[in-house]
Amino acid sequence: MASDVQQPSTDSTAEASPYGELRVDVPALTALLDGDYADIRNTVRDGLVQYKDVLDDAETMTRAEFRERVKDVVVELAATGQTGMGFPQEYGGGGDIGASVAAFETLAFGDLSVLVKVGVQFGLFGGAILQLGTKRHHDAYLAGLVKGEIMGCFAMTETGHGSNVQALGTTATYDPATQEFVIQTESPAATKDYIGNAARHAQLAAVFAQLVVGGESHGVHALVVPVRDGDTVLPGVTITDDGAKMGLNGVDNGRIRFDGVRVPRSALLDKFAQVTEDGRYESAIENANKRFFTMLGTLVQGRVCVGAAGLSASKVALNVAVEYGLRRRQFEAAEPGVEQVLLDYGLHQRRLFPLVARTYGLHFAQEILSSRLHEVFSGIKDDEATRRFLESRAAGTKALATWHATRTIQECREACGGAGYLAENRFAALKADTDVFTTFEGDNHVLLQLVAKGLLTDYASDFSDLDQLGMVRFVAGIAVETVLERTYAHKLLERIKDVFGSDTWDADAGLLDPDYHLAMFRFREEHRIAGVAKRLKRGVDSGMNPGDVFSRVQDHVIAAAHAHVERLVLDAFVDKVRAQPEGELRNVLNLLCDLHALSSIEADRGWFMEHGRLTSVRSKSISREVNALCRRVRPLAGDLVSAFGVPREMLRSEALLTWGEE
Repeated sequence: MASDVQQPSTDSTAEASPYGELRVDVPALTALLDGDYADIRNTVRDGLVQYKDVLDDAETMTRAEFRERVKDVVVELAATGQTGMGFPQEYGGGGDIGASVAAFETLAFGDLSVLVKVGVQFGLFGGAILQLGTKRHHDAYLAGLVKGEIMGCFAMTETGHGSNVQALGTTATYDPATQEFVIQTESPAATKDYIGNAARHAQLAAVFAQLVVGGESHGVHALVVPVRDGDTVLPGVTITDDGAKMGLNGVDNGRIRFDGVRVPRSALLDKFAQVTEDGRYESAIENANKRFFTMLGTLVQGRVCVGAAGLSASKVALNVAVEYGLRRRQFEAAEPGVEQVLLDYGLHQRRLFPLVARTYGLHFAQEILSSRLHEVFSGIKDDEATRRFLESRAAGTKALATWHATRTIQECREACGGAGYLAENRFAALKADTDVFTTFEGDNHVLLQLVAKGLLTDYASDFSDLDQLGMVRFVAGIAVETVLERTYAHKLLERIKDVFGSDTWDADAGLLDPDYHLAMFRFREEHRIAGVAKRLKRGVDSGMNPGDVFSRVQDHVIAAAHAHVERLVLDAFVDKVRAQPEGELRNVLNLLCDLHALSSIEADRGWFMEHGRLTSVRSKSISREVNALCRRVRPLAGDLVSAFGVPREMLRSEALLTWGEE
């Protein structure tokens, strides 16, 4: 943090630190956060500065101008290789999935319309070609789309179906006489909707449709369908503009309808299923549900990237809010005639510092997720169980990270008062552009249901094709104890008493003991999983319709999944702290980890008290400790947000961030 901001006064009554010396080596902390892809991240940071005009001019450009400028930036970025790092080298890519996620995460420090346009072109459209297509598709399209010469869109979502992809209404019917598929929008509800790149720039669409061969539907498959020749929409294709949105108005979202559009048999992205010339459907995956989930599982990178982008937006907001709090003064509080810096107020610390700590925790959880993604898609570890676990972890982390972004950006906006309401200070765009993150690439509540299904079935391949009702019937058919024994949390929780040596571990452990924090998170996770299993079984055993049973316990399903992912985040944070050598960096991370854990327990204190794991006396002690931890973070706050590595130009808030300077 720059030395020109107000530092806290020395208080002789301040608590002695149990963490040793607390000082932030900003470059070292940034290097830790950047990880193995520091060079990639720095390249993207440099590129962001070159395109600062997109941020500066977004409010003054017309929507048409904004879209064209964003498209131009995406094409220019493609020419540098920054956007193609996840594609095979033979097609002009970098051949490194991990690098592509790191680049995307860093790109999210800048304009988010550019980010989403990049995600649509290279992550969704390009990802569909790469992961669902075969060599002929790769040869035909990848080199062009990597360079930004072929623009495409990802036509999955429909007006009537978003999360329930299996029920899409668009059809692709095979005509053996011409060896073509006929693409048809069967009803208004089957209109492809909210499709990025569709309204103006896409030449091709990866269209997800019910594949009908010989009069039989084989479920949802993807096909490459031309939608434009230059600027001209092709016959049989109708494209309309979704118009102005809450945010991301540099992205040309649109609606697409198909009326008897014919594409050759080779248009089918046929990695997992093929149609022969004479009209026979063939697939190595016989089970239709399993085939569908296998196809969608190959597109998990989108969820990983959206969660990472949400975290980056949170980092931008926290950087602005903390630095503003270090400069802005309000009221005489400490000494006569001198107004006090905002961050010296305990409430201001309480509002921002737990969010800073949680951002660090989510960053380390995201780091693990990105590493697992790289392992799976690079073939380092690519078995079915690992893929299922990756899909579940990606779903849960995306949900928590994007909800965190929504909450953090709003809190930071309020913490900057009226200045935060000015568009020039970036909060308007951050709020508007990230709001959709909680519902695209999967609605967060639906994603947590996916996580819960994995918990209740132990990610077993035998049950990978279970829908919600199938999950209810499955759980109802086994003993609750069996469900618990299948969970990872149970195996860990069995050791809690051994660690603490007593049955009263929750009262005897020190408040700053990471094993205590982990035990509390694990207890909550397992108790909620057990509660869901018992409720599902009790409902079905009483004769209730499985659908009604699921509806009645849905809130418990979400709570169990949420607790599971919260525990994964804390695990990642604790492991990262323990992996550091003794010294200043470890001390600082340990402080943040303690603040994250205790503020999280405090936020859910009602549940812990209801379930006998937190007394009122200990609850009050935790609140006092959170306050004390915030005071210890105060001298480090500026450095902690500087370590995120957000380019100064991306903060944009020059007037706000130089408040009070001469």
